[in-house]
Amino acid sequence: MESAERPETRLARRLRALRHQHWPGLRITQQQVAEALGGGAPLSLSLISSWESTHKPVVPPVHRLAQYALFFASRRTVESKPARLLDEHALTEEERVMREGLHTELLSLRSFDDAPDEAGAYGSRQVTLAGPGDDTIGGGTWFFPDQRPIIIVGGSLPKRFRERMPYTDVKDPDYVRSFSLADLDALIELHGHIRAVNPAAEVRILKSEEMGEDDFTSHLVLIGGVDFNSVNRDVTQRLDLPIRQQMRPSDSDSGFFSAADGTTFEPVLDQGNGSLIEDVAYFFRGKSPYNARRTVTLCNGQYGRGTYGAVRALTDARFRDRNEEFVRNRFSGAQAFSILMRVRINPNGAAVTPDWTQAENRLHEWPADGEA
Repeated sequence: MESAERPETRLARRLRALRHQHWPGLRITQQQVAEALGGGAPLSLSLISSWESTHKPVVPPVHRLAQYALFFASRRTVESKPARLLDEHALTEEERVMREGLHTELLSLRSFDDAPDEAGAYGSRQVTLAGPGDDTIGGGTWFFPDQRPIIIVGGSLPKRFRERMPYTDVKDPDYVRSFSLADLDALIELHGHIRAVNPAAEVRILKSEEMGEDDFTSHLVLIGGVDFNSVNRDVTQRLDLPIRQQMRPSDSDSGFFSAADGTTFEPVLDQGNGSLIEDVAYFFRGKSPYNARRTVTLCNGQYGRGTYGAVRALTDARFRDRNEEFVRNRFSGAQAFSILMRVRINPNGAAVTPDWTQAENRLHEWPADGEA
């Protein structure tokens, strides 16, 4: 039955069909694909064959599917020898529509979340950890294979803070909506990365109080802690989390995270001037309590730089690959995972991206060894 065909086989079959049937009367060779995708150094023909093999298919990295879509967006790709990919800015409007359509289709075929697992159960692959062989900017924890809407939910600065800032009054001609959002550094960093990794998905930033009923059933990325983000508070009440962030009784209180066994984790402040030396931050990925076919991700610190560090762990070009590899090796097969981490502050006041491969940076991990 066609419906029983493995999803990776469907992708392989589609890639082969693109070569043979996409342009009537023009049959593209694997050599041409290898030349165009490889640029100055053509890819091996055996690699192209492995992506098209219906017997034992190899799933291409995300960025290769983007190249396939660009390749077949225009016949001009193969008008030169060797074949070459066009610059995206050189595409006509018709070619751009073709590229976007193909890209969306290929990404959806690469998504295996609606396919049955080995036991025949659906939905068991909803929580997507980084996959082996994913490219540096594509794939990984921040790639959502189904390319469904992704909403980054930020907290709102309380009125007592907004009153100290310019341009936060809607009546002001120079009103800036973003100035009312907490954790702006983390929001800006993450929005750009998620957009780059998920070009076919709708990605929005909303304040927690702006969420509509349909928004809750999207992939949710919650930025900031329970003090300013009401959606974070609601999610943490609905999930059985191994780590919980406690609300601060006052602005001057640093607050803390607590584990189920009662262990607490607090930021480190300079006793002399009160400056932040080391923050504590939390990263959690699991199934959304609002929609089992979508994910929820928490990135929150006790302070803003902790939240920023939790985000940077998987976006910083210097650390994201090694941290993704740690996630793959440490939490392979887990339906959800979390890391409580140190985020050190350098002498200039900037957050240092946590290296998860260093044990001293990890304060708590879940599932524990052997539980995944």
